[in-house]
Amino acid sequence: MSTIGHGKVVDGSLLGDANGMERGPGAQKRSGKWQRPRFTRKALMKCCLVKWILASAAPQGPDSSDSDLELSTVRHQPEGLEQLQAQTKFTKKELQSLYRGFKNECPSGLVDEDTFKNIYSQFFPQGDATTYAHFLFNAFDIDRNGSIRFEDFVIGLSVLLRGSVTEKLNWAFNLYDINKDGYITKEEMLAIMKSIYDMMGRYTYPSVRDDAPSEHVEKFFQKMDRNRDGVVTIDEFIETCQKDENIMSSMQLFENVI
Repeated sequence: MSTIGHGKVVDGSLLGDANGMERGPGAQKRSGKWQRPRFTRKALMKCCLVKWILASAAPQGPDSSDSDLELSTVRHQPEGLEQLQAQTKFTKKELQSLYRGFKNECPSGLVDEDTFKNIYSQFFPQGDATTYAHFLFNAFDIDRNGSIRFEDFVIGLSVLLRGSVTEKLNWAFNLYDINKDGYITKEEMLAIMKSIYDMMGRYTYPSVRDDAPSEHVEKFFQKMDRNRDGVVTIDEFIETCQKDENIMSSMQLFENVI
């Protein structure tokens, strides 16, 4: 395992192995049935986007540290807080703190793509996070107008960090479906995986070969494209992931790179 950026731990075998090999240090035990990782408060604090927001929401001082970035109560209550609480799996206190940090970082109430690129370049300085940040931003930018409101931002985070398996897989499909036409092509899947490897840089364990993304895509795509029509539908994607333990564990890249 290797520490990148702000103490972020990255597994070089992030995407797993489509042939069924173990993922390396920290891999989940094989029990015959894949179990969704539990996203605790500690796991939440590993999320780049959450950490970025809460760094702004936390009190600043000589003694501040990551331990100070607690999801604490704030006085300002955003409009529609109760509605957001119903739409997400965040508590009222968490939403208040996320909102305060969001407003501090983005006074206009909107996040643009350049902000995403800045965030990920800070957390992954040894690699090139530009392309991945672009893809991730587009997945959050539901109405595709070049900016993300707090509501859309926090709803997306809720799915990624605390959603059900199906909800996460739907979100992942949207990420891989770059042109948003309802299908994933081999080229789209390769573009996403390459962007992740580029962002990780050379500081991964085990070290990543240049042809690793292509090999993974080839294996995954063969399993997912069940009718061999050259594209993967949402049904094929979800069904394959849920039935294949190795692909399912490999798709759980959110806790490492979101």
